[in-house]
Amino acid sequence: MNDKGLLRHIEDLNQWNPENFRGFYYRDQRVGYLKTGLGEALRQWPAYFQVQSDAVHLNRALDTFEVRTQALSEVTRTLVTQGVISHAHGERYPVTSSGRETAIATIDRTAASYFGLRAYGQHLNGYVRTPQGLKLWIARRSTDRRVYPNKLDNMVAGGLPHDLSLEENLRKECMEEASVPGQLAARAKPVGALTYCKETKVGLKPDTLYCYDLELPDDFQPHNTDGEVAEFMLLQVEEVVRLVRETDEFKLNCNLVLIDFFVRHGILNPESPNYLELVMGLHEKF
Repeated sequence: MNDKGLLRHIEDLNQWNPENFRGFYYRDQRVGYLKTGLGEALRQWPAYFQVQSDAVHLNRALDTFEVRTQALSEVTRTLVTQGVISHAHGERYPVTSSGRETAIATIDRTAASYFGLRAYGQHLNGYVRTPQGLKLWIARRSTDRRVYPNKLDNMVAGGLPHDLSLEENLRKECMEEASVPGQLAARAKPVGALTYCKETKVGLKPDTLYCYDLELPDDFQPHNTDGEVAEFMLLQVEEVVRLVRETDEFKLNCNLVLIDFFVRHGILNPESPNYLELVMGLHEKF
């Protein structure tokens, strides 16, 4: 097996040039990274930001979670109106230097990558054991999705808003994306977290994905309810490996979730080429 085809997905998601960014700080804690365009746009709010050539500081006088959130909401709304930020998503993401529990504020989901903030998501592998071996339920994203339309996806995947717990959000996403009832969704096993950091045209995505496996009964049929999935396919795991290795059919970060699944289920093993590079690459340090 030529696993350079697998490794390229990890490499694609971990390319960024620190020279293109300046740090975004609050009280000496770096919470994000800004490209030049956004950094300069923030000069419109001298009461909120101290803009320097190598850093942007959120004003210390914004001394409560609510005040900081309100200020960032005002800024984001204006930047969307000005066309600096493409659109508002409506979900609130944490502004944090480490984990969700230490957030200093929240910000609109779309703005997170513009500010180079760590974003969080949850991805679930739905699989079935059959006499022919493991099979995976794979989703195809709807053609009207703003991001990665018509690409293949994990059975359940979604962002993690700040106001929902991991358990609550996973249950919600399972129902909305695949009609997985709560009692069945509760059997999902948390299997770890993956990290990557990718530079985009507008900013930086230092993201964390919480991953889950859910073994499904052979008579389960996923159905989408929120319009985000065009179809589901039950594929032999070997076919999924081929798609990840040889094609770009999957939404980019879903490849990492699947590579992790292949490793944990022994489909990739220490004898596989580039095995250690794959395993270590799934947990890039930001």
